[in-house]
Amino acid sequence: MKKLYGTGTYVQSAGVTNDMEIDGFSIAVCQEMDVELSRHRSRSFDEMENWGDDLGSFDLVIALSPASQRRALDLTRFYHLDVEYWPILDPTGLGETREAKLVSYRQARDQIMERLIARFGPPTEMI
Repeated sequence: MKKLYGTGTYVQSAGVTNDMEIDGFSIAVCQEMDVELSRHRSRSFDEMENWGDDLGSFDLVIALSPASQRRALDLTRFYHLDVEYWPILDPTGLGETREAKLVSYRQARDQIMERLIARFGPPTEMI
């Protein structure tokens, strides 16, 4: 998101569970686009609340899995949030070789990029 639209919008990566470490294949395919993920950490919705984040201050949750969509929809009982579900390929477990795995991760990355541009318009930053 920041790569396409800059830092004018606050973006937080969150999930249903706390994986903290970002998958190495995700890091590799994003590095191909000069997006640095190696220091990135994701948090769960529960962690965000426990650490004092005001989930009510978010306008939009984009869920990339059915489980995250369900959790985000649960949050709408307490917070005014818009929730969108983007059915993106889950590349984990796909491919038997390193290159085959990278192909799957690139497909997922490219799907996310396409959805971002479709939702938020042409990039305002240089890609």
